[in-house]
Amino acid sequence: MARISTHVLDIAKGAPAAGIGVELRSAGDLIRESTTNSDGRTDAPMVVADRIAPGYYEMVFHVEAYLRAERPSEPAFYDDITIRFLVDNETGHYHIPLLLAAHGYSTYRGS
Repeated sequence: MARISTHVLDIAKGAPAAGIGVELRSAGDLIRESTTNSDGRTDAPMVVADRIAPGYYEMVFHVEAYLRAERPSEPAFYDDITIRFLVDNETGHYHIPLLLAAHGYSTYRGS
């Protein structure tokens, strides 16, 4: 079963980041919207299918409100963070985590 999934960790707090809106897009078209839960994950994977069409996808994380809530005395440095990635295996599992801090972020292909 092919999947695209995600989670967000607040690396400044060392904890999951809840309440962040996430969109999955392909060729500009919205595939799915979700919000991270108390574990920093979406309640279900962004895609579960027999096959996922190869090509570039974008995971858009709407982090501004989260960052403002965490540091109310300063403006959010980021509003949205977009991670563009390639699906080249139609039956693969693509896990796209976001490690977030107020002034930086990182990502990788997870398992």
